[in-house]
Amino acid sequence: MDPAQAGIFDRARSVHETNLSLKAESERLSEMFRQAPSFMALVREPEHRFEMTNDAYRRLIGGRDVIGQTVREALSEIDGQPFFDLLDLVYTTGEPFIGRGVEIVLGHRHGEPSERRHLDFIYQPIRDREGTVVGIFIEGNDVTEMKVATDELREREQRLRLIVEAATDYAILTVDADRVVTSWSAGAAEVFGFAAEDIVGRSADILFTPEDREVGQPENEIAAARENGAAPDVRWHLRRDGSRVFLNGVVRLLRDATGQEIGFLKIARDETERMARDTALRDLNANLEARVEDRTRELMTAEESLRQSQKMEAVGQLTGGVAHDFNNLLTIIRSSVDFLRRPELAPERKQRYLDAVSDTVDRAAKLTGQLLAFARKQALNPEVFDAGVRLRGVADMLDTVTGSRIRVVIRVPEAPCFVRADLSQFETALVNMAVNVRDAMDGEGTLTLCLAGSSSMPPIRGHAGADGPFAAISLIDTGTGITPDSMARIFEPFFTTKAVGKGTGLGLSQVFGFTKQSGGDVDVESVEGEGTTFTLYLPEVIVAETAAVDDRVPDDLLPAGSGQRILVVEDNVEVGRFATQILEDLGYETTWATNAEDALDRLGPDGNGFDVVFSDVVMPGMGGIAMAKQLRRSLPRVPVILASGYSHVLAEEGADGFPLLHKPYSAEQLSRLLRQAMATRI
Repeated sequence: MDPAQAGIFDRARSVHETNLSLKAESERLSEMFRQAPSFMALVREPEHRFEMTNDAYRRLIGGRDVIGQTVREALSEIDGQPFFDLLDLVYTTGEPFIGRGVEIVLGHRHGEPSERRHLDFIYQPIRDREGTVVGIFIEGNDVTEMKVATDELREREQRLRLIVEAATDYAILTVDADRVVTSWSAGAAEVFGFAAEDIVGRSADILFTPEDREVGQPENEIAAARENGAAPDVRWHLRRDGSRVFLNGVVRLLRDATGQEIGFLKIARDETERMARDTALRDLNANLEARVEDRTRELMTAEESLRQSQKMEAVGQLTGGVAHDFNNLLTIIRSSVDFLRRPELAPERKQRYLDAVSDTVDRAAKLTGQLLAFARKQALNPEVFDAGVRLRGVADMLDTVTGSRIRVVIRVPEAPCFVRADLSQFETALVNMAVNVRDAMDGEGTLTLCLAGSSSMPPIRGHAGADGPFAAISLIDTGTGITPDSMARIFEPFFTTKAVGKGTGLGLSQVFGFTKQSGGDVDVESVEGEGTTFTLYLPEVIVAETAAVDDRVPDDLLPAGSGQRILVVEDNVEVGRFATQILEDLGYETTWATNAEDALDRLGPDGNGFDVVFSDVVMPGMGGIAMAKQLRRSLPRVPVILASGYSHVLAEEGADGFPLLHKPYSAEQLSRLLRQAMATRI
């Protein structure tokens, strides 16, 4: 074959491979569109004819297939509602329309009753290259339940206001940080003699006695409430006419949903008459002190509850994000299992659902790993590697992540630059940042990867810098930049500026957690409209520390399971049964111990013929790592493999050189580790 023919052949093969890649990407995007939680549809103009709908849209309209029909034909029951006119308006003006909480009455067929729903939606015009509107993309969410909940909350708040206004036995008022009155109940007007218009906007200090003002009691009361969350309010106060009123109550710190201080609430009961009747106050002091102590304990309990509530609010966004993502994954698993139970399921569909379950478990494990990475609680497997070599390797595969319209430039020094870190987490961090770069550049621009060795780490986000040496790995894009508001939150888990379904908000949190747990940090600099630079700082090691032996055994040299004896150490009954079943199916003979102490007894002083110990890490009594260390000393010929879903010991100290299998694990992963362990036995 002459060079010209070879060139034609290479280009043809490249075009074919590109077409296959585009086809796979198209299928992936179609599946994401179909499964998107928001309802979506595409109508073609000028007749508003349905061209695409996803599952959520079909569920919204009662499961109907409306492809090929016009909106008026498909949804004739909503005639008289504003949606037809809105579509016409978007088509005519070319401007998008956003609806919030719009009520729609949907009439389902097959005799089902109609129902009222409330929708948040957007009609987004789609234009051809000449700018002509050729279609409208519809996306939205059914917010009926949210609206019902909001209406109920509003009603409860209204009832609460009515109760407060009617509670004339109690003085209820709020003040700001400067003790200026911001609200005043009817009960407060009754107790103090001030009408709301006479006191709101004035300092609450006029309600304190001269003696209390002289000793700074108003300031002390606010300071105590700010420090402790609540402070008792049991003292004499002044009425408008100068007479005194004895109040028994509490002052409580108020915070908004973000935890920011917004003022103080004072609730007090008028006990002047009781004090006047109690002429034997001296004799009842002991009783009064006991009551004050009880009230203080109650307030401290309430304070602790308040603090706990504030902690829960602080993790509310994280919990909601985890629940959302895991529920999505569980939905796929649940649906796949339901279909797998059908006896008539075709083999190819059965394989498809089995693959879906396996892939979803991997995604769930990845999600858990990202969360642990952010919390700096993952079990890392640090090793020494040349950051430049790995950076070049990642750059070679970034085209599949960023797309052909993004030009990747790499600047790596000729001299090697060695770092000690978890290689898998390092490469994952680079890919996560590359994904953000791609989105920031809208799929077109230049991405520059740089490596600089022997660098110092500058102060980052208020933390002191360090002399190092550090390897500085930078990703520089030519995108739109990051806004100041987003800059302060980009490393928060589940924070994302992308549209619903376009990102989890966990990528950069993984980068943050990985670098911090590795002894480094990640910095970001951005200029809106010009681009962004992310820089990872990882501890650099000298060349002398890089000598390492690759003790991995090739797969074709690993012996298969053929009756070797495995001691399984697992305290969880379900996991223990499953692990022993996997091992027996792989061809091993198993014995199961439910704790480390029992396992050591079964091994005895000589190993009792066991070939490998496969142990959980977290168990009552002696943990898996402690047992493995003891066996390393007493039975060095018996290899130990550890398995764990999470352990604070692993996160803080690592696996101490023992092979570690992360839960959830597959039979293939377990088989490989066992074969490696047996192939490398002393």
